[in-house]
Amino acid sequence: MEYSQEKYPFQEESYQIIGICMEVHRTLGKGLLEIVYKDAIEHEFNLNNIPFEREKQYEVEYKGLILPHSFFADFVVFGKIILEVKAQSKLVDAHYQWVLNYMTLAKCPLGLVVNFGGNKLITNRLVL
Repeated sequence: MEYSQEKYPFQEESYQIIGICMEVHRTLGKGLLEIVYKDAIEHEFNLNNIPFEREKQYEVEYKGLILPHSFFADFVVFGKIILEVKAQSKLVDAHYQWVLNYMTLAKCPLGLVVNFGGNKLITNRLVL
């Protein structure tokens, strides 16, 4: 099956990211705090020479004014993919809305939401 790059952008990069998350989940399992999974993902990114920024801050501009509240994306990987890490028993719509906000502010066309809260790693891809 062949996918268009517009519908599924950055396939190779997203497979690398998801593969790292699968390795982290396989090694650590479920039930830990999100921060632990983020630390492990950061370690794996470094081991694999994958460029990333952690807890990347995005300010919101309104009519020339920078508003006092900003967003923090868990990771921006390869400078173009938002990675949001969760460790919840169930994700809700708000989790995805946050990622869409980060994607819009960062002008990143792809967002990945990974949830370490279950027996299997759950991954979701969001495309602008």
